Amino acid sequence: MKLKKGDQVKVLSGKDRGKTGKVLAVSKKSGRVTVEGRNIVNRHERPKKQGQKGQKIQVPMPLHPSTLALVCPHCGKPARVGYALDDKGVKTRICKKCKKRI
Repeated sequence: MKLKKGDQVKVLSGKDRGKTGKVLAVSKKSGRVTVEGRNIVNRHERPKKQGQKGQKIQVPMPLHPSTLALVCPHCGKPARVGYALDDKGVKTRICKKCKKRI
């Protein structure tokens, strides 16, 4: 997966199309990405103790990575991610628009 925790991403499709956010979690097992403040759903929580009230909690749900584009920190535009080997032979991510290392 080309996205990592802490990356700035733009949502390309869905109810939050065009909005940006920070990646909170990446699940390699399910192949999904959770973005801060995006794809929010209401969860109903039951009262835990006697006399306590139930409540609605807003939770960000994971998105499929194909609906997200990484925002390049150098050019500030959403771009595809590529890989390149540097002079030491280490594989690094690069922006396909500005060709700089991410």
